[in-house]
Amino acid sequence: MLDKPSYKNKQFNILISLLRDRQGFLEEISQGIRLQSKISALFVSSSICFAIYGAIIGASHSWGQALSGAIKLPAFYLLTLIICFPTLFFFNVLFGSRSTIQQHFVVLLTAVSVISVLLFSLAPVTLFFMITAPNSYQFFKLLNVLIFGITGIFGVKFLYEGMQLLSQQDEVGKKTRTTILRSWLFLYGFVGVQLGWFLRPFFGSPGSKFELFRAVGGNFYLDIVSAISEILGGR
Repeated sequence: MLDKPSYKNKQFNILISLLRDRQGFLEEISQGIRLQSKISALFVSSSICFAIYGAIIGASHSWGQALSGAIKLPAFYLLTLIICFPTLFFFNVLFGSRSTIQQHFVVLLTAVSVISVLLFSLAPVTLFFMITAPNSYQFFKLLNVLIFGITGIFGVKFLYEGMQLLSQQDEVGKKTRTTILRSWLFLYGFVGVQLGWFLRPFFGSPGSKFELFRAVGGNFYLDIVSAISEILGGR
């Protein structure tokens, strides 16, 4: 019988194999090798990484916000993937892809996992600024927007490479599928921004009481402009 520590190690070993040999990992996906084990391992390990980072940014407000962030950050990334996944899969199938639904999903999950690991690697930096600049809420928020943006770019790059590798199996309609992928990446970004705004707060404004969800109003872009203006002394 498989003991729990061995099971956990197996999950993270699969994630480490992704980081050490991305090309080999993607080639295994294109060949349909151990897809189910990859899905479960990447889901578990990425959820843990997201939960840790979510707890850290939430802890800048309160323990309740930390717990909320540990739940909402993994949910944010995985829900964005689930919402956008059918569009990419069915459009690809329509234009000649013979890759299975599992292969498509694993490629997307690998991209999300890369983001989760990068966030986890930056957690000490975030924790440092949270401790040393406890009253700089707007700075802390913009720092994390920058971190999420940078890690997202790496995740998108990995996703693009993975989908291109899958497309090599089916030359028919490859050019169209590449165009679809580029358009889908914009859709993924817009859905992610809107979902993140809907699920806020992840940080919690200083002096405010704990909120699991905030009333929907305004938008992400205006909020960022307002934060920059406050830091620069615009108000």
